[in-house]
Amino acid sequence: MSLRVYADRLVVAAEGQIVCEHQRLIERNHHGAGQTVYDWRHYLAVLQRKPGALRNGAPFLELPGAFKRLQAALVKQPGGDREMVEVMALVLHHDEQAVLAAVELALEAGAASKTHILNVLHRLLDGKPAPAPVTSPQALKLSVEPQANVLRYDQLREVRYAS
Repeated sequence: MSLRVYADRLVVAAEGQIVCEHQRLIERNHHGAGQTVYDWRHYLAVLQRKPGALRNGAPFLELPGAFKRLQAALVKQPGGDREMVEVMALVLHHDEQAVLAAVELALEAGAASKTHILNVLHRLLDGKPAPAPVTSPQALKLSVEPQANVLRYDQLREVRYAS
């Protein structure tokens, strides 16, 4: 692993591949405490082992708006932290903007779940349009009420022999 320091940026490389690139912050004041900058993407591996860190970890205070709204919805559910981490980890395998767009669409549809977000993300990546919404009645009604027929039961109990 190597660190390349340029006048305006820092570049971390490993095995010939750029791992990350950050803008360089230079302050001329030597008396201050300095500035700490976190990138939440660098902490995804830790989060996958300890999803509870998502609630109070300093790197996760600056999440994109869509992720913050999703987190607010998922935190109310059991296992919501783990599900949120799994959605955030999608940026390791897919374009971050596509993941954020899928999260936005899922939130607009009122379906804040990893399963729905994955479905929307794959539809976005495949270029397929969203299916038309299905309208269903509030309660289903039987058109023909079932009738109790004990004679039918007796017929089923009869022993039949093969001829």
